[in-house]
Amino acid sequence: MKILYHHRTASKDGQAVHIEEMINAMRAQGHEVRVVSPAPDHASHAGQMGNKVSWVHRLRNFLPKALYELLELAYSLVAYRRLARMARDFQPDVIYERYNLYLLAGVMLKRRQGIPLLLEVNAPLVFERSQHSGGLALPRLARWAEGWAWRSADYVLPVTHVLASHVKAYGVPDTRIAVIANGINRAHFAVSPAPTFAKEQHGLVGKLVLGFTGFVREWHGVDRVVRWMATPAAPSHLHLVIVGDGPVRADLEALAKQLDISDRVRFTGVIHRDKVPDWVSAFDIALQPAVVPYASPLKLMEYLVLGKAIIAPRTPNLLEVLTDGDNALMFDAEEPMGFEQALSRLCTDELLRQKLGAGAHATIAKLDLTWDGNAQRVVNLARQAITASAAAR
Repeated sequence: MKILYHHRTASKDGQAVHIEEMINAMRAQGHEVRVVSPAPDHASHAGQMGNKVSWVHRLRNFLPKALYELLELAYSLVAYRRLARMARDFQPDVIYERYNLYLLAGVMLKRRQGIPLLLEVNAPLVFERSQHSGGLALPRLARWAEGWAWRSADYVLPVTHVLASHVKAYGVPDTRIAVIANGINRAHFAVSPAPTFAKEQHGLVGKLVLGFTGFVREWHGVDRVVRWMATPAAPSHLHLVIVGDGPVRADLEALAKQLDISDRVRFTGVIHRDKVPDWVSAFDIALQPAVVPYASPLKLMEYLVLGKAIIAPRTPNLLEVLTDGDNALMFDAEEPMGFEQALSRLCTDELLRQKLGAGAHATIAKLDLTWDGNAQRVVNLARQAITASAAAR
């Protein structure tokens, strides 16, 4: 199959992981994939994980919000011309687009040339952007753009059933919605070291390791972990390892110093994604203290594939993957001390950690939470869309 893959993502973060893994999985299955993106070739877009595109952020901060949003919409015309040129040369069977607010190029090409469109949706961006950074300046235009994109696609692919409810609210029928959670590249994690060796590598021998991966922000609640570690409930040999960086790093380091536990809290800083398994392998307990209510966290897939004992909130989106007492210890996010009680329990119960770790590892195969599986599901939907499109002509 010929797949024209389009996205507007230029940053090197979890979004880039999703994009690159899906492209690689499709190509590994024998499909020809051409990419249209802000970078000439996303697969060769060098850069360190966690990097942002500084000029985009400067532009967003400098311009009036309404003007910036209109420029986002205008970019669809630029992207459409690129897509149309590629489509003329490539003659794709299907368009696969990663949804972004005001990005309508895929819809325009579908309507102009009749090429089926599959739209991957990772967040309800009108809702999300309305809640952050002062909201949207042009909310009616944003809702129109989001609704038109979602209703125009042959299939909309949200990452959770919770997110699917946002898609349905725009009038997209169930028959054109297919939930595809984030996945994992098992081969990437197959060479990870044994936990004992990983601890030796990182100077953690004899330590009970709490671990968190990703770009840590205030809402993640990692400060609760640091505060709890300074209480009598926390074992004295407990260490917290944060694999990544984030805007609250300095605050967390200052808090650890204030509580006199700096020697038990470690940030790795931004590291190459190939090194992540080496660190996660050293975790005894993997932390998901909080979650965006519609998200499919990539860190969760990493914890699962490496068989870690996971602590996570009992939210509807996580319950699509996790089962309390089977592959995770889950807590009520509304309970004031629920997270801390779960930490205390899991730190003192090695048998429970072993049980949860075994259940976590089995979950990947049980639910086929892999990029290969996702690529196959996408291709199957693409074939259905191509057949339906041909029949409608």
